[in-house]
Amino acid sequence: MARAFAARSDCVHVSVDPIEDALLRAGLPRSWETGVAAYEAARAVAELNLGLGRSVVVDAVNDSASARDTWRTATGAGSGPEFVLLALDDEAEHRRRLAGRRRDLTHVPEPGWGEVTARAAAYEPWPDGECLRVDAARPVDEIVGELLEHLFPDARSLPR
Repeated sequence: MARAFAARSDCVHVSVDPIEDALLRAGLPRSWETGVAAYEAARAVAELNLGLGRSVVVDAVNDSASARDTWRTATGAGSGPEFVLLALDDEAEHRRRLAGRRRDLTHVPEPGWGEVTARAAAYEPWPDGECLRVDAARPVDEIVGELLEHLFPDARSLPR
């Protein structure tokens, strides 16, 4: 979703998982600290691009207030971040998509259903009004269109 949105909006796409995969490939241990390092590296890349006047789409779980603060404190932004929570409430569809998900990551394995449900149970709720919750059951193009309308209501304001 983040990649499709970035492509349609001409934003820079930064994803935490490939960064964590690179850190693990370089020999860092699989740990909480390495996960935090991936978020910090993603923030550095985002800040470099924000400093160039580019809009950035970050693909990250952001399951805690401290993870979300990573983006709130990013420098170089003309305005604060817009958070979007993709939610797929249909368990059968969620399982189907998870089973079919293939990314080119060599050290970050795809999670199993048990890991997904455990992480969901530990996910810190968002305060009211702090993020846009989007039903991810719909087609990607439809969701991207909705997000473009929400984030760039005047099509002329799309980033260049």
